[in-house]
Amino acid sequence: MEKLQKMISKKSVVIFSKNSCCMSHTIKTLFLDFGVNPTIYELDEINRGKEIEQALAQLGCSPTVPVVFIGGQLVGGANQVMSLHLNRSLVPMLKRVGALWV
Repeated sequence: MEKLQKMISKKSVVIFSKNSCCMSHTIKTLFLDFGVNPTIYELDEINRGKEIEQALAQLGCSPTVPVVFIGGQLVGGANQVMSLHLNRSLVPMLKRVGALWV
């Protein structure tokens, strides 16, 4: 859990993903299309990916990918991110943490 905290506290937007997950691809594309430069951890490619996935599950993330943190705070998975986007709350949140300047 300590490793997870270090990973999410260093950058304004962090996405935990898997290359094999289509929803992970969708969420990464959304942020990249906004012009955000998120830190992306592919759990199926990095060392200790399973351990990090278990820590995400302990935080209540289900499914465990994609999972987005903005400003060090858990936003949630694809459903939560898309809900924020559709109700126009995502962009202001990204601006507040300095991830988006437009």
